[in-house]
Amino acid sequence: MKLVRFGDPGQERPGVVDTSGTLRDLSSLVADWAGDALGDAFLARLRSIDPTTLPAVPAETRLGPPVGLVRNIIAVGLNYSDHAAETGATVPPEPILFSKATASIIGPNDDVVIPKASEHTDWEVELGVVIGSRASHVSEADALAHVAGYCVVNDISERAWQLHRHGQWLKGKSADTFCPFGPWLVTRDEVANPQALPMWLEVNGHRYQNGSTATMVYGVAFLIHYISQLFTLLPGDLITTGTPPGVGMGQTPPIYLKPGDVMSLGIDGLGIQRQDVRAFDG
Repeated sequence: MKLVRFGDPGQERPGVVDTSGTLRDLSSLVADWAGDALGDAFLARLRSIDPTTLPAVPAETRLGPPVGLVRNIIAVGLNYSDHAAETGATVPPEPILFSKATASIIGPNDDVVIPKASEHTDWEVELGVVIGSRASHVSEADALAHVAGYCVVNDISERAWQLHRHGQWLKGKSADTFCPFGPWLVTRDEVANPQALPMWLEVNGHRYQNGSTATMVYGVAFLIHYISQLFTLLPGDLITTGTPPGVGMGQTPPIYLKPGDVMSLGIDGLGIQRQDVRAFDG
């Protein structure tokens, strides 16, 4: 299933995309895609319902982030060896984890705003993993059973703030609009192998990133296992799993986003995002 949320920012309602591609309103059956609604029991009941019996939503309706309550965004750094090479870094002996502020979350096609005084705002297409059930000290073999679904994430980064302002990467990863998320949350039963998903990103029609989750250093199952040894993962938690090569910082010379740019990005089977880039107008 493709789970979605639609409507104006802060007023989104839960929906599902049927097999014809029509968005259906599920608000009569569930309050939001959050908490227990992301668990196997509720999703199994939902599969027994014919979505064509539910109200259709106009195609032009705005899509919001597909999860209504994300308590934590846990991001993984340098998780593709070829991306590490383009940034001059070495592959870490354990996953690098950092966080993004949840206030950075926006819908998949909302505008990305370059922060005030930023000159090094960059792009990163990533596979997002949403947790569906509490995970603490889980084995790698059991890890994927805790996944609600998979999605596209654009891990926007301000490189100077991330790398040169001392301290944790959170500084360069958390500005408002720095986490476009969606368009859908594709339930895990529809993703046969999360380590075999082609992914891409374009800026102004030029393809900069063209990779695959097959080249991850640490795969999804291992990441969930690893993180769950450090702290408990909760339903709705979002793990962003790293990016393949082709980021702006890795170009010669480096290229960074500017007002008027347009980003398009996608992962096979998980949908496509499109964001206009604009200047901070605060």
